[in-house]
Amino acid sequence: MATPLTATRLLAALHDEGLVVHEVRDWRQHNRNAKGPWGPVHGVVIHHTATEGTDASVDLCYDGRSDLPGPLCHGVIDKAGEVHLVGNGRANHAGLGDHDVLEAVIREDAELPPDDAADTDGNCAFYGFECINLGDGKDPWPAEQLAAIEKVSAAICRAHGWSERSVIGHKEWQPGKVDPRGIVMKDLRERIGKRLAKPAEGPGGAGVDRGKDGADRDGGGSGDSAEPGGSGDGAGPDASGDGPGSDASGDGTGGPGERTGGPGDGRGGPGDGTGLAVPPRPDHPPYEPFPGRDAFRPGAPSPVIAAMGERLVAEDCGHYEGTPGPEWTEAHRTSYAAWQRRLGFRGKDADGVPGPVSWERLRVPVPPG
Repeated sequence: MATPLTATRLLAALHDEGLVVHEVRDWRQHNRNAKGPWGPVHGVVIHHTATEGTDASVDLCYDGRSDLPGPLCHGVIDKAGEVHLVGNGRANHAGLGDHDVLEAVIREDAELPPDDAADTDGNCAFYGFECINLGDGKDPWPAEQLAAIEKVSAAICRAHGWSERSVIGHKEWQPGKVDPRGIVMKDLRERIGKRLAKPAEGPGGAGVDRGKDGADRDGGGSGDSAEPGGSGDGAGPDASGDGPGSDASGDGTGGPGERTGGPGDGRGGPGDGTGLAVPPRPDHPPYEPFPGRDAFRPGAPSPVIAAMGERLVAEDCGHYEGTPGPEWTEAHRTSYAAWQRRLGFRGKDADGVPGPVSWERLRVPVPPG
């Protein structure tokens, strides 16, 4: 689970992915939060508008209809591949969907179960993006628009430490839906995964020194000297530097592109300039040194593992049902894998077993006693 991004952080994530973003009216305070919860969030739902024309589609998604108030999504992706932000918070886009699908998204399963039930509120759990398309199977999907869908999805996944398996189509969530018609979601996820395996294209990603560190092995691979997407944990950021067709708080205190820290901002302290949140370091408080990979196996409980879990929760990477415990479990592994993906690692280097580089950047405090 994850705390929803603030308006400022969402905008920054989209800019960092190289997207052109338009802020529509009072989108930062525009939501349906008074009607239900917003968060924790677990993924992104892609829709088509069943409309044509950018201005008319954006206005509809912002205002909604007489029977379904807006916002009808968080952003609209137009034919030119530009993003129009229309809401920040709960939006009427996903409606009721299948609980089994939600659980599969949370686990980031390789395959989704069939969406044969409508028993779970999706408006509180998913970001929603409407893509301008008639949805008749004939209206084309321009390359610029498809690329923007990938970038939007990747931006949110990067911000939360999710993989491409956190992105689904409305047709995979709610029975009877066909959107986004003309897009094969499995293929889209594959493209998002490839994009996530590379640095972000935009101002916050291009030019970042990803570095190399042959000393760390975060995964079970054969080395760590590769860039993200290869086999190396040392390749992470340098620490120095249903909308119109169906039913479904942000604060936003900064301007466009403003960075208030990276993922987990507000939980772990100020950012370090890399887009990753780090805890405050007054007087250099003690941090637990990397205990070696053998420490993260089922067996004797350790307070270090519990402390690690608390830091993962603080960084919005926690996949725990309750308080993280001192024994190594699948929930610990899944949570740590989300942290590794946050740092840019892929494949075997994001297997959920800590390595020296990712451990150092997590900064786990020395447990008391």
